[in-house]
Amino acid sequence: MLHRGGAQGLAGRRGLGKTVRFLSFAVALAVAGCASQEAADEFALDDTPAELMFNQGLALRAEGKLKDAEAKFSELDRVYPYSEFARKSLINIAYLNFTMGNYAEAVAAADRFVTLYPGNDDAAYALFLIGESYYRQIPDVGRDQAATQRALKAFDEVVQRFPDSEYAEQARQRVRVAHDQLAGKEMEVGRYYLQRRQYLAAINRFKVVVTNYQTTRHIEEALFRLTESYYALGVVNEAQTAAAVLGHNFPESQWYRDAHSLLQKGGYEPSETESSWISRAFKDIKLL
Repeated sequence: MLHRGGAQGLAGRRGLGKTVRFLSFAVALAVAGCASQEAADEFALDDTPAELMFNQGLALRAEGKLKDAEAKFSELDRVYPYSEFARKSLINIAYLNFTMGNYAEAVAAADRFVTLYPGNDDAAYALFLIGESYYRQIPDVGRDQAATQRALKAFDEVVQRFPDSEYAEQARQRVRVAHDQLAGKEMEVGRYYLQRRQYLAAINRFKVVVTNYQTTRHIEEALFRLTESYYALGVVNEAQTAAAVLGHNFPESQWYRDAHSLLQKGGYEPSETESSWISRAFKDIKLL
């Protein structure tokens, strides 16, 4: 049996425990309430007019505060997503991210702009920004050329959809550079196979250059390498055709002189077989 004083003490401790738990619960609610308020404040919509927010963004951009300007335009896009100023902000977001070297973010904003406003006057610029963002990331020919392919796709679209825009001529120049880069990659892989005497694999790579990238600086070497590869396989007529096409289009080329010398060692001369895929590939192409 508990002593009376002991029972009273126990009841007191129990009451104190309830009080502590209640206070702890109240504190927890208060903390949670503050956190909820902070979250609500963070996501609260700014009631600043869209036009004023846009002008603030322009002012920050003019001051060279690109990160702050991008944040302001992004806020406007979030608060007024269907307004005219949201459209204008989106192209600014793409431009500012591109300028800051945030190429993934620039592509995302520009791609969204093209998707939402495909007929807008700024769609050509948005596509050009996509191409330029990938273009700035083109690696050397020894690495994967996915960025080159994506840049080429965007620039091709600028040329096809907006041929008279102010960005079309520069896009055409970029297309030529991208083609040259992709041809260089094919040549590198083809030479790799050729050095290992894997002639069919090498031919397949050089064939891509001859078929798809005839206007690049790699075309002369590609034709010589085809001469070399076919000759090594004993497919003399194709070797002769590759050399003949090379000589016809680039008569002063050192690559042609080398191809001619290679064939002469076996007692052959360049001679075109018109049914060859090489002849057909060049049938309607004038390189000079």
